[in-house]
Amino acid sequence: MKTNGNTIFITGGASGIGRALAEALHQAGNTVIIASRRKALLEAVVQANPGMVSLVLDVSTADGIQSAAKEAITRFPDINVVINNAGIMQIDDAAAVLDDAQMLDILSTNLLGPMRLTSAFVEHLKTKKDAVIMYVTSVLGFVPLAPAAVYSATKAAMHSFAMSQRFMLRNSGVRVLEIAPPWVQTDLLNSNEEPRAMPLKPFIEETMAVLATDADEILVERANVLRSRPGPGEMAFVTEFNRAFLSGVSSTANPTDVRA
Repeated sequence: MKTNGNTIFITGGASGIGRALAEALHQAGNTVIIASRRKALLEAVVQANPGMVSLVLDVSTADGIQSAAKEAITRFPDINVVINNAGIMQIDDAAAVLDDAQMLDILSTNLLGPMRLTSAFVEHLKTKKDAVIMYVTSVLGFVPLAPAAVYSATKAAMHSFAMSQRFMLRNSGVRVLEIAPPWVQTDLLNSNEEPRAMPLKPFIEETMAVLATDADEILVERANVLRSRPGPGEMAFVTEFNRAFLSGVSSTANPTDVRA
């Protein structure tokens, strides 16, 4: 991917991985529009990064996405990169009755949101040079974290969708990329000081380096151990992985990413 001179629209850009990635891209010489449902946080990020702009967006609603995409394209017609980063992670129990409202919230934000947003931008992106659609998924799309079963399932679904879309757009000039983070230290789920998680700064630095290559999957070194696990016999690894996570044992698996 060309890492400078783009006009980039990124969801979930007010905190965590989204903010750090937006700031790195801004510093690399891109015009960056950050979107989030939290206006106060957006304003704080823009104030800290002169030249960055923001737009309020709740990706869990179809109407909100259509309205925001229309406004973004009107105000910033040079947008050629759309990054689907917004997401929520909540603990659940797949061995019990799942909370329907919680499931709908996670699905609407993590799965329907990126699909709807991409759909709203895709025809515009087909007209742009160096166009990119990007999804920030998770290593949990390859190896699920059992206490966050619905979240993990949405990330697996987004990985599948990204591959289908990459094939369908193969002759369009629009590239489809996927960033699949390992567990990263952010403020969600009190992970800022979690020793098993990857510090945010080196994660962003390594991610930016891989983005500058021709890779379709943007993986830091820590993510590779989980990326390689799906296949015959994978349940044994999933079992070991989840037992280690629940017991608090340090593991190279780095079980999850927690983002906004």
